[in-house]
Amino acid sequence: MAGEQTTASLFAGKKRVAGVAGLGGAVGSCVDPLAGVHMKQPRPELHPRETQISVVVSKNTLKGPERVGRCWRPLLLNQSRGAAGGGEHNNRLKMALMLLNSMRCSALGPAWAAQCATRSLSTTAQLQVQVQTKSKKSLSRPGIKNIVLVEGVRTPFLLSGTTYSDLMPHDLARASLQGLLQKTALPKDAVDYIIYGTVIQEVKTSNIAREAALGAGFSDKIPSHTVTMACISSNQAMTTGVGMIAAGQCDTIVAGGVEFMSDVPIRHSRKMRKTMLSLNKAKTLGQRLGLIGSIRMAHLAPELPAVAEFSTAETMGHSADRLAAAFGVTRLEQDEFALRSHTLAKKAQDAGLLQDVISFKVPGRDIVSKDNGIRPSSMEQLAKLKAAFVKPHGTVTAANSSFLTDGASAVLIMSEEKALAMGYKPKAYLRDFVYVSQDPKDQLLLGPAYGTPKVLQRAGLTMNDIDVFEFHEAFAGQIMANLKAMDSDWFAQTYMGRTSKVGAPPMEKFNLWGGSLSLGHPFGATGCRLVTTVAHRLQKEGGQYGLVAACAAGGQGHAMVIEAYPQRQELSLSDYQLSTSPFLPSFLLLL
Repeated sequence: MAGEQTTASLFAGKKRVAGVAGLGGAVGSCVDPLAGVHMKQPRPELHPRETQISVVVSKNTLKGPERVGRCWRPLLLNQSRGAAGGGEHNNRLKMALMLLNSMRCSALGPAWAAQCATRSLSTTAQLQVQVQTKSKKSLSRPGIKNIVLVEGVRTPFLLSGTTYSDLMPHDLARASLQGLLQKTALPKDAVDYIIYGTVIQEVKTSNIAREAALGAGFSDKIPSHTVTMACISSNQAMTTGVGMIAAGQCDTIVAGGVEFMSDVPIRHSRKMRKTMLSLNKAKTLGQRLGLIGSIRMAHLAPELPAVAEFSTAETMGHSADRLAAAFGVTRLEQDEFALRSHTLAKKAQDAGLLQDVISFKVPGRDIVSKDNGIRPSSMEQLAKLKAAFVKPHGTVTAANSSFLTDGASAVLIMSEEKALAMGYKPKAYLRDFVYVSQDPKDQLLLGPAYGTPKVLQRAGLTMNDIDVFEFHEAFAGQIMANLKAMDSDWFAQTYMGRTSKVGAPPMEKFNLWGGSLSLGHPFGATGCRLVTTVAHRLQKEGGQYGLVAACAAGGQGHAMVIEAYPQRQELSLSDYQLSTSPFLPSFLLLL
């Protein structure tokens, strides 16, 4: 390939070109031709958001430069150059460098330089400029497969008891799978395995992954299974898929999650269930009448489901209230965070940033295309609400808690090699992840505080390396307690065996498109939303690393590092302010 193209690289930060790379495609080092100084690394002021511009030179007929502002942009033609032109072109590069240095030392102006450049390009060359996020370092490891997120979708998350109320859970899961197929044009028989997460299972579709896959039209030859891990069920679905790809068992996985709180299983009392089972076995009329006569009014009382810990019998809201009190999180802080979440979610929704949301035609109803739980209010209105769990003096209210939600999500995960072979442009790499577990009584919701330092340590990163944070917002008090725990040396030393705190995420990077408090929290589906949101934010904001963290019932938690996939596109040099010299645009044309 050395004879087919020569690549020079520039490192630009905030749209300012800082230097030109060495000849023959030396991307790792750069040479400043204006100063004649060899620099081993890009200039330090570009950290942490550099942009790599690759200038690919091919032997083409160039019709002439087009003047755009102060910069010159070549008119590009798509014609490849044979290997024979490699040596000739290296000579041209050397001549260009020499000419540029001579221009710098001369008293001639930019007009002469442009004139000279135009003459020199009479028989050359295409400049194809590509931009990609330049990482501080890549987490790719030799001998380990790169696993990528190709796409992620979700149904609109709706308040339970609203538009989805007449459906069943597998209907939502099927809709998310169909949306993924439509968005990716993925052949239905190209998937190796399907994994879904859910928390409250519908007894008729206990393996909801299989029922949803068949309903969505996937091949019946594709195995499917369902996992449950409370609020991190779809996180577990994704990482299970990652493990299968890493082990070489699969190349293409669809993972997702679903929760349907509009119709949860409500059981008879245990005595009533025993009586009904005995009735089913009764052989004579006398036996049946005897069993029916044994039924008492108390037997008819149903067992209602509750979001409570089996081991402690404490509801999650009550635990969140105690946690907030333990870390000194005030009612005001919780209401402020809740208002922030709704305000940011509304802003993201109106700006069209929630790209993972698909439209869903609800049978017998209208098309649903957006979340319906986003409701910005005011601090005055929030302050009027009473405590929801610890009454009357608790600080957790309905407004600063996530609401019961119906929804489903799905992601397409592949090995990088497979994704590229099928023509997909991945969104992100799925990197290191950890699961944590602690005391479900006093540390039920501290999963992010425990998981974040562990996953950063595994990845060899620090909090300063992370550009995007997406934490699950079960309760505002839970989020604030986790942030305070992460920013406490005492907590790190006493409970985690660390020498110092990991530090709290800066709020300017934290949940900037809203979170579970405002978007909604279908227990089994939130993990995929978090990961997809990180991928989209990294693309939008130009970041390199994102971090997902979530708590879950049972005192468990999950954290994962996500790395942006290099985004390449043709770029006009006129988009950049070229600060090193007025002759630099002409030099690029000379290559």
